[in-house]
Amino acid sequence: MGLGPIMAIYQARFMKYLHNRGLLDTSRRKVWAFMGDGEMDEPEALGAITLASREKLDNLVFVVNCNLQRLDGPVRGNGKIIQELEAAFRGAQWNVLKVVWGSYWDPLLQLDTKGLLRRRMEEAVDGEYQNFKAKGGAYTREYFFGKYPELKKMVSNLSDEDIWRLGQNVTHQQKKMGEDALKAFRDRFDIPISDDEIADAPFYRPPDDSPEIRYMRERRERLGGYLPRRRRKAAPCEIPGLTAFDALLKGSGEREMSTTMAFVRILTALTRDRNVGRFIVPIVPDEARTFGMEGLFRQLGIYSDKGQLYVPQDADQLMFYREARDGQILEEGITEAGAVSSWIAAATAYSNHGINMIPFYIFYSMFGFQRIGDLAWAAGDMQARGFLVGGTAGRTTLAGEGLQHDDGHSHVLSSTIPNCASYDPTFAFELAVIVHDGLKRMFSEQESRFYYLTVMNENYPHPPMPAGSEEGILKGLYLLREGPPPGRGRKRPRVQILGSGTILREAVAAAELLEADFRVIADVWSATSFTELRRDGMAAERWNRLHPTERPRQSYVERCLGPRKGPVVAASDYMRLFADQIRPWVGRRFVALGTDGFGRSDGRAQLRAFFEVDRHHVAVAALKALADEGEIDPRIVSDAIAKYRIDPEQPNPWER
Repeated sequence: MGLGPIMAIYQARFMKYLHNRGLLDTSRRKVWAFMGDGEMDEPEALGAITLASREKLDNLVFVVNCNLQRLDGPVRGNGKIIQELEAAFRGAQWNVLKVVWGSYWDPLLQLDTKGLLRRRMEEAVDGEYQNFKAKGGAYTREYFFGKYPELKKMVSNLSDEDIWRLGQNVTHQQKKMGEDALKAFRDRFDIPISDDEIADAPFYRPPDDSPEIRYMRERRERLGGYLPRRRRKAAPCEIPGLTAFDALLKGSGEREMSTTMAFVRILTALTRDRNVGRFIVPIVPDEARTFGMEGLFRQLGIYSDKGQLYVPQDADQLMFYREARDGQILEEGITEAGAVSSWIAAATAYSNHGINMIPFYIFYSMFGFQRIGDLAWAAGDMQARGFLVGGTAGRTTLAGEGLQHDDGHSHVLSSTIPNCASYDPTFAFELAVIVHDGLKRMFSEQESRFYYLTVMNENYPHPPMPAGSEEGILKGLYLLREGPPPGRGRKRPRVQILGSGTILREAVAAAELLEADFRVIADVWSATSFTELRRDGMAAERWNRLHPTERPRQSYVERCLGPRKGPVVAASDYMRLFADQIRPWVGRRFVALGTDGFGRSDGRAQLRAFFEVDRHHVAVAALKALADEGEIDPRIVSDAIAKYRIDPEQPNPWER
């Protein structure tokens, strides 16, 4: 409730976008939004109405049913909601048409030569109207018309029933019509249902050859078909092969870059593709320069229904701010709700417009699912298809921004949406594989799902894609670095370390510490999606429960870790709950590390030490798990704590 208005506005704007870019003729189509007066208190209901007038959305109609009644009482008991809404919409330069009084008032208004009746209508507040409409004609005669003798005289020839009929209020609590109302409805529309049947409120359908049915069918055919109607498919896109991202698959060598920059390179490559390029919809909420996307300004242009009426102040620069009527980028300003509404419009274009648009909405991850969770859930319900990209992600990656910006839970929130596939990649090749998979599944095979990807602003070298890792990247887990064989002689303990996103590099460093300092062997796994691993585990668990006599299926986690020895330690830049999703299928001692607590301002190394997800804490967690298994002496764990200068008496990070 309350999300429809803002989505309607951005849907209407997106239809103009499609038309102005020459992708689809939407000139004869309109968006109608139906809502109640109580619903207009939602911020999303009125928050974007100035955009509609600013962009001249003459293809948009709001219909607000003002029955003056919320669930708990009058909408504006001490005010007048109709006039309030009129002022808001007229102030935002909308055309406003009010339909307030029914035809029963016409004779009285014609008699109101001095404007006294209109004055009384204006001075009565909505709370009074609730009484006038609910307490009958005698009450209304006394307290509405009776305030002025002239008005009371005006209705002296009307019965109490006539006055009561001037307006009735049907509240939310009334779920069905009473028998008398049903009879009146039947008689008014000449419906052939007897008095004996009327109490059951039976359905009535006129014969197929009746004038009513013929008329309705003719009107519906002229309007373009029956409703509701949902297109499940559009013309499939010809998706480029994975080789289109070859540069990212081969690694960066010694050159460092962030996964955010890898994403921008993927997006740039896609916009240049001859098959899908024109259908790509980049969406940003005033953060394009933050994410290094300003190079797309000149190449693609920023959509504006007016074009560009000024010379930008940075016109002498290579990557100047260029607006264009056929611009491809939707630069929404500081409005996450508006930006995701644009994304929803593009992500449902296959159904609403019969055309596959491919939207990429990139935003600060902290301002993603936390701020627009309701709209993200609505996107899932509407079977949206597209990419949501949480930039500068993780609780320790965006150093210095503190509580407001440091995201440690967006993946927990995204996991609640069944058709949202969530990934936390570390390397450019992982991101390329995931994006390519999404393009293929959503826009070629036309599956109704969408993707949430997190990318970081931390620069580091990116290795080439390991052979045979593509399946594991998509399923959520693959072996990145296998520890050395134990060799001859004394048996050496072994652990399995799972790392996600930026903390995967800490996992690799922890494995090196364990080998160098304690002769412990560690296999390191890249966990690209704990959420997808959990869903796979649940699917295997369910199948086994419903097929008790057949050979049990193994989850992907069990297939990966089953042949491997040693306890499992999983670490991410998100709450511990994120990695803990796979606990039921690990099948051995399992330790999850995460960044529970509020964000803080400090350097990355200090933040990771504070939240106890850095290489030293990962190594200590692995040693403690081995000690609990009886594989090593517990004193070794104490030695490691002292060696790595960890203060065991520090308060819990999530309590500081």
